[in-house]
Amino acid sequence: MEYIKTDIDGVVIIEPRVICDERGYFKETFSQADFNKNVRPMEFVQDNESKSSYGVLRGLHFQKGKHSQSKLVRVVKGAVLDVAVDIRKGSPTFGKYVAVELSEENHRQLFIPRGFAHGFSVLTPEVIFQYKCDNYYCRESEGAIAWDDEQLAIDWHIPADKVILSEKDKHHKRLSDADYLFDYNENLYE
Repeated sequence: MEYIKTDIDGVVIIEPRVICDERGYFKETFSQADFNKNVRPMEFVQDNESKSSYGVLRGLHFQKGKHSQSKLVRVVKGAVLDVAVDIRKGSPTFGKYVAVELSEENHRQLFIPRGFAHGFSVLTPEVIFQYKCDNYYCRESEGAIAWDDEQLAIDWHIPADKVILSEKDKHHKRLSDADYLFDYNENLYE
């Protein structure tokens, strides 16, 4: 696997080696030892999967405090624009984001560390999206930032009038008005 650093420290693109022949393809999607060596030492405890249609936008979500999560995300079918936003107060990249297209064709994965909000938009008729988390989900610790925050100015690669949101995702606060943000100087992995 190739581990590609992005413009934001800690956010990493992972490109697996894909072996193709007349039967199809084979790829290794995760190796704990390689991940610990090339990204950061950690253990994933929960795997999740979602299915969505074109225009669905999920985000920008995070888990607060002791329930904060790192995620390793990938697409099994279709394509998404995946976005990680730095919401660590005091960070030199606070309010900046990394946006990467993940698809069944490019086989890319994205690692989003703790201290980031995460979201994705669906670019194809259907998507199956999978992600690993290093902490268990806790409903009481949900946090979010508005997907259309003008300060972030994210181009989700779908027209705004085609965006499909959950009722909850229609009402998140802007980054500048957020009730909860992470502290860049806090070790989020203790």
